[in-house]
Amino acid sequence: QMQLVESGGGSVEAGGSLRLSCAAFGYSISNNCMGWFRQAPGKGHEEVANVYIGDGSTYYSDSVKGRFTISSDNVKNTLYLQMNSLKPEDTGMYYCAADYRRTWCMTRGRGFYDFAYRGRGTQVTVSS
Repeated sequence: QMQLVESGGGSVEAGGSLRLSCAAFGYSISNNCMGWFRQAPGKGHEEVANVYIGDGSTYYSDSVKGRFTISSDNVKNTLYLQMNSLKPEDTGMYYCAADYRRTWCMTRGRGFYDFAYRGRGTQVTVSS
């Protein structure tokens, strides 16, 4: 059983940066699909980025491409999301998710609750 704990959220002004961390416990993140989702108030979960740890291939949503970078540290068993040039519309709860299925990162039509393991989130608030 993998447990995921997010941290690094906070309040910043537009144009600022934050780095989110997702520490994994109980299971190695190696060869997992790891993803970051966010949920704005009153909206559903949006997948903003994912990485297949096995080969490092990444995906970014159009809304964050060029501003956010997903990365991992296998020694620390931690996933990161570097967020630059933040905008007010980036405000929301950010969640980490993991799945052991090799092709999960490339599978379309699945959502946050389809991932095998999910964190409880960290709040990001961007003011204008």
